[in-house]
This record gives sequence, structure tokens and C-alpha cells, in this order.
Amino acid sequence: MRILIDTDVIMDFLMKRGSFSDDAEKMIAFCMREGIQGAVAAHTIPNLFYILRTHYTKEERRDVLLKLCKMFMVVGIDANKLESALCNTAFSDFEDCLQMECAKDFEADFIVTRNVKDFLASPIPVIEPTELVRRLA
Repeated sequence: MRILIDTDVIMDFLMKRGSFSDDAEKMIAFCMREGIQGAVAAHTIPNLFYILRTHYTKEERRDVLLKLCKMFMVVGIDANKLESALCNTAFSDFEDCLQMECAKDFEADFIVTRNVKDFLASPIPVIEPTELVRRLA
């Protein structure tokens, strides 16, 4: 199975956000031990570097994000993905559309996110971490 993990799920994991972090941790553990191929979109990394500034020092953010880059494949963004996302009016959120473009390029079986409603126009099936963990357990 190949999954693209949305930024919100990585944030749950790194920021230990309440009950959401349990499923994020389990899902990431599946990726590390169970042969699930996980990926993140390239723009997730700079977004996290900025978002995590209130939880981690600059040095800690660099270390955490370097580890993330080694744990998962990082799917790049190029002109074709940007143009496709900019022309896609079915998505109300440009960043989510870029996530979907990266998932297509990665040939993901699922996009894993807690914001399922934001991906209704995605040709790639979308699943919440809770549901993925339930299916894999």
C-alpha cells in the first residue's frame, strides 16, 4: 500500500495533538514496520518548518524535518503540478490540490488526512488516520 500523508496528520504526530496523535503514531509505525510506503508532499516540509516554530527551536525543527525526510519519500512539486492545481477549480484550497497532485504522482492508494471534506474532488481515495489504522490492525 502507498499513502501520501497530509500535513495535518504529520502535525498531529509532531505536536502530540490530543487523541489525534495516537492514530498518527500508529499509522507512522505501520509505515516503518509493515511495508506501507509513506510519502509527504515537498511543500509539507517548509509549511511544517514555519508551523512548528512555536513548539520547537530552529535547530530542533531542522533535526525533526530531516528525520521526516528520511522516514518518507518526499514527492516534489514541479511546474506541471503547480499549473494543474492552479487550473483545478474543483478544489477550494490550493494547498490541498497540490497534496492531491503529489499523491497522483506517487501513485498513492490513499491520501491520509483528517480533512476528508477538503478532498471530495480527489481522484485518489481519501481516508482518515483512524480508519486506516482500523483497516491495518
